[in-house]
Amino acid sequence: MGKSRKISNKKYEAELQRLQIELVKLQEWVKQTGQRVAIIFEGRDAAGKGGTIKRITEALNPRVCHVVALPAPTEREKTQWYFQRYVAHLPAAGEIVIFDRSWYNRAGVERVMGFCTDDEYREFLRSCPEFERMLDRSGIQLIKYWFSVSDEEQERRFQQRLTDPTKQWKLSPMDLESRKRWVEYSKAKDEMFAHTDIKQAPWYVVASDVKKHARLNCISHLLSQIHYKEIKSKPLVLEERPPQGPYVRPPMDDQTFVPEVHLNHL
Repeated sequence: MGKSRKISNKKYEAELQRLQIELVKLQEWVKQTGQRVAIIFEGRDAAGKGGTIKRITEALNPRVCHVVALPAPTEREKTQWYFQRYVAHLPAAGEIVIFDRSWYNRAGVERVMGFCTDDEYREFLRSCPEFERMLDRSGIQLIKYWFSVSDEEQERRFQQRLTDPTKQWKLSPMDLESRKRWVEYSKAKDEMFAHTDIKQAPWYVVASDVKKHARLNCISHLLSQIHYKEIKSKPLVLEERPPQGPYVRPPMDDQTFVPEVHLNHL
């Protein structure tokens, strides 16, 4: 079978807008009903997680839906219970939290790069399913996505980042090292799935060689996993402004304006 055709930009933008309108409805339902939703995004470097997260959140209220992307643990955090620093970021009532990478760092980069011991790794595989079952029993809906990208497409994206000044920051030394360990990461992912693909929190794999397809497919699936209803609100009305009292503004020369350097280019 040949490759499927890529969606046109026009159709992509129209479908993305439709889905983002549904995401706003979902947001209002979560807010009004006090639901707690946690969404995990995992996958290889340059697999398209960040782009999908951006499309999900750009139309939403950051007070309701926010992204957690934790840096490397501090020396103090390294001595804590492994899940401890993630627990602090779990959603409260009426919130959606998106984890841009999560506690699964231990089963991925930490395992492959040797940042944890074998005992710590085995304990994670034992503890993680129980931890996630606890979240489920507490009423938190946990949804987990793995973005799957081919070796060839990942390499193309890495090369693109090398020449794009706006994307070079995405290439960390860790990314460059992971590029050398494709098979090791594949083995780690397979073992992670074998232990943590549980009924209460299954893994959903997003084929992400085509970014636009991956975004639309992931958002559509996300909406299908949460049984939200549209919350009818009273229509907003912009009433006529009441008469304003006398007011004299201070001189414009007293204010410092940003130079209009692009004015002549419009």
